[in-house]
Amino acid sequence: MAALGGLGLTGGSIVAMESGFLSGQESDFTETVETIDARGSEAGEITLPRPNTPTVIDLFATWCAPCRKQMTVLSGLVPEYTNRLTFISVTNERFGGTLTKEDVRAWWRKNDGDWTLGHDPESDLMSALNAEGLPYLAITDASGTIQWTHSGVIAASMLRTRLDTLLDGT
Repeated sequence: MAALGGLGLTGGSIVAMESGFLSGQESDFTETVETIDARGSEAGEITLPRPNTPTVIDLFATWCAPCRKQMTVLSGLVPEYTNRLTFISVTNERFGGTLTKEDVRAWWRKNDGDWTLGHDPESDLMSALNAEGLPYLAITDASGTIQWTHSGVIAASMLRTRLDTLLDGT
Protein backbone atom coordinates (compact mmCIF):
# COMPACT_ATOMS: atom_id res chain seq x y z
CA MET A 1 0.00 0.00 0.00
CA ALA A 2 1.39 3.37 -0.94
CA ALA A 3 1.69 6.20 1.52
CA LEU A 4 2.30 9.70 0.29
CA GLY A 5 2.61 13.03 1.91
CA GLY A 6 3.88 16.37 0.76
CA LEU A 7 6.43 15.48 -1.88
CA GLY A 8 6.38 17.62 -4.96
CA LEU A 9 8.90 18.38 -7.63
CA THR A 10 10.37 21.03 -5.39
CA GLY A 11 11.19 18.37 -2.82
CA GLY A 12 9.84 20.66 -0.10
CA SER A 13 8.89 17.82 2.19
CA ILE A 14 10.88 14.65 2.53
CA VAL A 15 8.09 12.17 2.95
CA ALA A 16 8.60 8.87 1.20
CA MET A 17 6.23 6.94 -0.96
CA GLU A 18 6.76 3.28 -1.54
CA SER A 19 4.98 2.35 -4.70
CA GLY A 20 3.71 -0.89 -6.12
CA PHE A 21 4.10 0.48 -9.66
CA LEU A 22 4.91 -2.56 -11.77
CA SER A 23 6.48 -4.16 -8.71
CA GLY A 24 7.11 -7.78 -9.59
CA GLN A 25 5.25 -7.43 -12.89
CA GLU A 26 6.73 -7.45 -16.35
CA SER A 27 8.27 -4.14 -17.24
CA ASP A 28 7.34 -2.75 -20.60
CA PHE A 29 9.59 0.28 -20.66
CA THR A 30 12.83 0.65 -22.51
CA GLU A 31 14.44 4.06 -22.57
CA THR A 32 17.74 5.23 -23.96
CA VAL A 33 19.38 8.17 -22.25
CA GLU A 34 22.49 10.17 -23.01
CA THR A 35 25.36 9.59 -20.59
CA ILE A 36 27.65 12.40 -19.52
CA ASP A 37 31.42 12.30 -19.28
CA ALA A 38 31.93 12.74 -15.54
CA ARG A 39 33.61 10.88 -12.70
CA GLY A 40 32.51 7.22 -13.00
CA SER A 41 30.67 7.90 -16.27
CA GLU A 42 31.52 8.08 -19.96
CA ALA A 43 29.82 10.11 -22.68
CA GLY A 44 27.52 8.06 -24.87
CA GLU A 45 24.16 6.36 -24.42
CA ILE A 46 22.71 3.71 -22.16
CA THR A 47 19.54 1.69 -22.56
CA LEU A 48 17.47 1.09 -19.45
CA PRO A 49 16.74 -1.28 -17.93
CA ARG A 50 20.18 -2.84 -18.41
CA PRO A 51 19.96 -6.28 -19.99
CA ASN A 52 20.92 -9.21 -17.76
CA THR A 53 21.88 -6.90 -14.89
CA PRO A 54 19.95 -5.72 -11.84
CA THR A 55 19.78 -1.94 -12.17
CA VAL A 56 19.28 0.93 -9.73
CA ILE A 57 17.87 3.99 -11.49
CA ASP A 58 18.08 7.25 -9.54
CA LEU A 59 16.24 10.32 -10.85
CA PHE A 60 17.55 13.62 -9.50
CA ALA A 61 18.06 17.32 -10.18
CA THR A 62 20.87 19.62 -9.11
CA TRP A 63 18.39 22.13 -7.61
CA CYS A 64 16.73 19.43 -5.46
CA ALA A 65 17.91 19.57 -1.81
CA PRO A 66 16.60 16.06 -1.00
CA CYS A 67 18.52 14.76 -4.03
CA ARG A 68 21.77 15.79 -2.33
CA LYS A 69 20.79 13.68 0.67
CA GLN A 70 19.96 10.78 -1.66
CA MET A 71 23.41 11.13 -3.25
CA THR A 72 25.00 10.68 0.17
CA VAL A 73 23.07 7.42 0.59
CA LEU A 74 23.97 6.20 -2.89
CA SER A 75 27.65 7.16 -2.73
CA GLY A 76 27.94 5.17 0.49
CA LEU A 77 26.34 2.05 -1.02
CA VAL A 78 27.59 1.97 -4.61
CA PRO A 79 31.05 0.59 -3.69
CA GLU A 80 29.42 -2.37 -1.90
CA TYR A 81 27.43 -3.40 -4.98
CA THR A 82 29.51 -2.25 -7.95
CA ASN A 83 30.27 -5.73 -9.27
CA ARG A 84 26.71 -7.01 -8.82
CA LEU A 85 24.47 -4.10 -9.89
CA THR A 86 24.41 -1.27 -12.39
CA PHE A 87 23.79 2.18 -10.89
CA ILE A 88 22.71 5.15 -12.95
CA SER A 89 21.61 8.61 -11.86
CA VAL A 90 19.65 10.63 -14.41
CA THR A 91 18.75 14.31 -14.44
CA ASN A 92 16.02 15.73 -16.64
CA GLU A 93 17.29 19.30 -16.39
CA ARG A 94 17.72 21.15 -19.67
CA PHE A 95 21.07 22.67 -20.55
CA GLY A 96 21.22 26.27 -21.69
CA GLY A 97 20.47 29.54 -20.01
CA THR A 98 21.78 29.26 -16.45
CA LEU A 99 22.59 25.50 -16.42
CA THR A 100 25.40 23.86 -18.36
CA LYS A 101 26.68 20.32 -18.60
CA GLU A 102 29.74 21.52 -16.66
CA ASP A 103 27.43 22.70 -13.85
CA VAL A 104 26.01 19.17 -13.60
CA ARG A 105 29.53 17.69 -13.64
CA ALA A 106 30.57 20.05 -10.83
CA TRP A 107 27.46 19.11 -8.78
CA TRP A 108 28.28 15.42 -9.43
CA ARG A 109 31.84 15.83 -8.14
CA LYS A 110 30.74 17.87 -5.13
CA ASN A 111 28.18 15.19 -4.18
CA ASP A 112 30.58 12.22 -4.61
CA GLY A 113 28.99 10.76 -7.75
CA ASP A 114 31.14 7.96 -9.14
CA TRP A 115 28.86 5.85 -11.34
CA THR A 116 26.98 6.37 -14.60
CA LEU A 117 25.46 9.84 -14.98
CA GLY A 118 22.60 10.27 -17.45
CA HIS A 119 20.73 13.15 -19.05
CA ASP A 120 17.09 12.93 -20.14
CA PRO A 121 15.90 16.48 -20.91
CA GLU A 122 12.56 15.32 -22.34
CA SER A 123 11.78 13.40 -19.10
CA ASP A 124 10.99 10.23 -21.06
CA LEU A 125 12.44 8.02 -18.33
CA MET A 126 10.61 9.90 -15.58
CA SER A 127 7.35 9.42 -17.51
CA ALA A 128 8.03 5.75 -18.20
CA LEU A 129 8.56 5.16 -14.47
CA ASN A 130 5.52 7.26 -13.46
CA ALA A 131 7.80 9.27 -11.19
CA GLU A 132 5.98 12.26 -9.76
CA GLY A 133 8.76 13.79 -7.69
CA LEU A 134 12.47 13.81 -7.00
CA PRO A 135 14.49 12.04 -5.87
CA TYR A 136 13.03 8.83 -7.23
CA LEU A 137 14.49 5.32 -7.30
CA ALA A 138 13.51 2.31 -9.38
CA ILE A 139 15.19 -1.08 -9.07
CA THR A 140 14.94 -3.70 -11.79
CA ASP A 141 16.00 -7.31 -11.63
CA ALA A 142 18.25 -8.92 -14.25
CA SER A 143 15.26 -9.60 -16.53
CA GLY A 144 14.32 -5.91 -16.53
CA THR A 145 11.28 -6.28 -14.31
CA ILE A 146 10.79 -3.39 -11.92
CA GLN A 147 10.96 -4.89 -8.45
CA TRP A 148 10.65 -1.75 -6.38
CA THR A 149 10.19 2.01 -6.62
CA HIS A 150 10.59 4.75 -4.04
CA SER A 151 9.90 8.47 -4.08
CA GLY A 152 11.79 10.68 -1.65
CA VAL A 153 15.00 10.18 0.28
CA ILE A 154 15.60 6.62 1.42
CA ALA A 155 17.62 5.48 4.42
CA ALA A 156 20.77 3.56 3.55
CA SER A 157 19.66 0.60 5.68
CA MET A 158 16.35 0.32 3.82
CA LEU A 159 18.01 0.52 0.40
CA ARG A 160 20.63 -2.05 1.44
CA THR A 161 17.83 -4.41 2.55
CA ARG A 162 16.06 -3.98 -0.82
CA LEU A 163 19.26 -4.59 -2.77
CA ASP A 164 20.25 -7.62 -0.70
CA THR A 165 16.76 -9.10 -1.09
CA LEU A 166 16.94 -8.62 -4.85
CA LEU A 167 20.40 -10.14 -5.11
CA ASP A 168 19.54 -13.08 -2.84
CA GLY A 169 16.68 -13.92 -5.20
CA THR A 170 18.87 -13.99 -8.31
